[in-house]
Amino acid sequence: MLRVGNKLLSKGINGFSMVELLEIDGSMGEGGGQVLRTAVALSALLKKPIRVFNIRAKRSNPGLRPQHLAAVKAVANITGARVEGLEVGSRQIFFNPGEIKSFDIELDVGTAGSISLVLQAMMPVLAFSPKEVKMILKGGTDNPKAPPIDYVKEVLLKNLSRTGYSADLKVERRGFYPRGGGIVRFESKPVEFLRPFNMTDFPGLKSVKIFVYSSKLPKHVAERIAGSAMSHIRSRLGIEPVVEYEIMSGGERNAPLDPGCGILIIGVLENGFAFASSALGEKGKPSEKVGSEAASEFIRQVEHKAPADKNLADQLVVYAALADGVSSLRTHELTLHTLTTIRLVELFLPVKFEVEGGIGSPGGYRVVGIGFKR
Repeated sequence: MLRVGNKLLSKGINGFSMVELLEIDGSMGEGGGQVLRTAVALSALLKKPIRVFNIRAKRSNPGLRPQHLAAVKAVANITGARVEGLEVGSRQIFFNPGEIKSFDIELDVGTAGSISLVLQAMMPVLAFSPKEVKMILKGGTDNPKAPPIDYVKEVLLKNLSRTGYSADLKVERRGFYPRGGGIVRFESKPVEFLRPFNMTDFPGLKSVKIFVYSSKLPKHVAERIAGSAMSHIRSRLGIEPVVEYEIMSGGERNAPLDPGCGILIIGVLENGFAFASSALGEKGKPSEKVGSEAASEFIRQVEHKAPADKNLADQLVVYAALADGVSSLRTHELTLHTLTTIRLVELFLPVKFEVEGGIGSPGGYRVVGIGFKR
């Protein structure tokens, strides 16, 4: 990869030319791995070469970690990109995308690093792939610093289907800290363009489901988590949720390598949109606290009549900017993650988000998407 100043020598159908590099400061906003993941996704989709520097500068262990390497490598592999700086601890990468060529992919994060976050980098690219893509991803499915894999399936993918983007996943084995080892099958069907969405109304709840999963732990752990969550929701909202369990003793063929547990509370609105809250068990943390944490967050969303949870507001920013028309959204908590993603997207695309509310408070955004087409 030949660079001259902030330009890159690129080969096109008419020979070689110098292409301007888009410079991305990885310390912007929340300064974490999401800046890198989103930048690489948009670089690959828009075919804009980038330099990302100060990667994860605001973290206690700055630079690339294995799960960030996995995300960049995944996007690079499917687009034939040329990349420099891909090593653990690196604080700078150059990413020069190519054309999507791989459609059957197997990727191993190698640790308990979040599969959900790796998918976050890949999905905007896969949405506009020339054809259907099938992937097997190995790593962590339930990570304290990322939405659980069930959130991706039950909330993100279901809401994205309203834009026309169809994808599905199956969890073949969960992966908990420290070894990971989870296995997820993911299939994605591309779109010609994305339809805009309007997530500002709260027409009322159609259903509430509490999903609790555990492995290599006593059965009462999952039951106490569910009981605590159900008690809070019943007393505060007057709702009787449906409860589902996935309890493994550890002897099953698809049992996780390490013990673990968690909860996802899913609310489906009368208009079909879904939102959720979650919590993950950890050593020394009472089961009742795991359930009450998830329930308190869920209750807060309902009491604010917010149709989008904070994770959804964050992850839909890219799709809103790419959609063909006006998209809008309201959430119970506007996060620095969301505002950082908005700033980053505005560097790549000729869009301007109208943001309402401040960090940590209810708010939302509205944007006229560019109508990106495959």
